Amino acid sequence: MTRFVPQTTGDGSPTFFSPDFNELFHSHYGARQEAIAKFVEPTAIVQTAATGQVSILDICYGLGYNTAAALEAIWIAHPDCRVTAVGLELDPQVPQAAIPLLATCFPSVQSGLSALATTGQFVDDRLDARLLLGDARQTIHTLIVEGFQADAIFLDPFSPPHCPHLWTVEFLHQVSRCLAPTGKLATYSCAAAVRSALLLAGLQIGSTPPVGRRAPGTIAAWNGDTLPPLAPHEQEHLLTRAAIPYRDFSLQDTAEVIVSRRQAEQVASELEPASRWRQRWLHQAWASVSK
Repeated sequence: MTRFVPQTTGDGSPTFFSPDFNELFHSHYGARQEAIAKFVEPTAIVQTAATGQVSILDICYGLGYNTAAALEAIWIAHPDCRVTAVGLELDPQVPQAAIPLLATCFPSVQSGLSALATTGQFVDDRLDARLLLGDARQTIHTLIVEGFQADAIFLDPFSPPHCPHLWTVEFLHQVSRCLAPTGKLATYSCAAAVRSALLLAGLQIGSTPPVGRRAPGTIAAWNGDTLPPLAPHEQEHLLTRAAIPYRDFSLQDTAEVIVSRRQAEQVASELEPASRWRQRWLHQAWASVSK
């Protein structure tokens, strides 16, 4: 029996369930919708493509939806734009199993990304794409050595509790080295630990609109002037124990070690518990509605 069985999400687009991480690859509200609204639109990659050339780094490439959505949007607006795309992926079986799904969701880019999933590389007159397979904590060093600079980075691992090693300060510092001076990084996560790690990596952060759920995503850049600001309650969240980031000093620790290290630091912390912050803001919200 195949490891990956398509499951239909709320917008009609299919995704997979990961038995390794016990999570869907996309939100059940809509896989295609999430790729566009959480990654393509916040990074403004279509606007950047007006220059005629852009670079994309897709971390946890997975089914390829984020890259596919970006390519479709770019070439609709700028048909002659030259795109360099790099995907970091642990499991080569995932993009290979997703080839039929691309034909359904993103038919205009299906052939190129199918070749990419099969051979790990695809080059034509508009696209220079490659997949780097393995632990992203190691494969990203290839890009750092090359001096690769992305106009858009799609940070899309499984959730921090299940995949903490790709949300640590140390890994995100490596990721930041691949972000162009005017580039933007987008992720679906608004976890305080993720946001504080991005800040410690030297980036500025803002919120992106919720997509199919109440929680926003996060956008990051070197210059925060053009980013949507955090709401007051989001700013205060960064002052609680929830904002203690995941650490992986050797970039080789297991998920269990990384989670245990953070939990020990939270227990020892004198910061406000996140539960108290949550109660305060829920009370304020209720008081506002009751007026």
